[in-house]
Amino acid sequence: MKTILNLRTFAIVSLFLFATILVTAQVDQKAANLKKAETSLAAANAKVDAINRKIAVADSLVTAGNQLIADSKAETKAVDAEMKKVDKEFASQQKLLTKQSTSKDKEEATKAKADLKALNTQNKADNKALTTRLSAATKKATTGNADITKGKAAKASAKDAMKLAKESLDAAQKKYDALNGTDEKAASKTKKKK
Repeated sequence: MKTILNLRTFAIVSLFLFATILVTAQVDQKAANLKKAETSLAAANAKVDAINRKIAVADSLVTAGNQLIADSKAETKAVDAEMKKVDKEFASQQKLLTKQSTSKDKEEATKAKADLKALNTQNKADNKALTTRLSAATKKATTGNADITKGKAAKASAKDAMKLAKESLDAAQKKYDALNGTDEKAASKTKKKK
């Protein structure tokens, strides 16, 4: 009889011990699932933040490109105005020196011809400097257009990635809320307030 009593006691203690281990394992499993959901939620938030930074970089590229184009246009206008001024001065001085070079006074004609050569040389140098400034302005405009194109392309791809990342974030948030036991109505009210 004592053996049966000991066997019964052993069976009851084993049953309670097994139940305790089973409950503990379920609590540990729930905590592990909750931790996994938190990690997934944090990763989704990090991905959304990274994509937001990419969108900001793309926007800044477009802004920088627009600024380069505006600078280029201003520089082109300034160079064009300066070219007209240089050409006008050259034409008036050339006309005067050409008239003096046909003078009957040989000394005055020789001096005028030398001055005309110097004027032509100076005009070529001025035109070369202005052409260099104009090509720099054109290069700036080309760079601006390239930046705008690159920025728009990056922004488009980032927006596509943002859609997927937000879907992933919403799914991770729902999974976390379900595991954490958060009331979905309260969560939707906070989303509407935002």
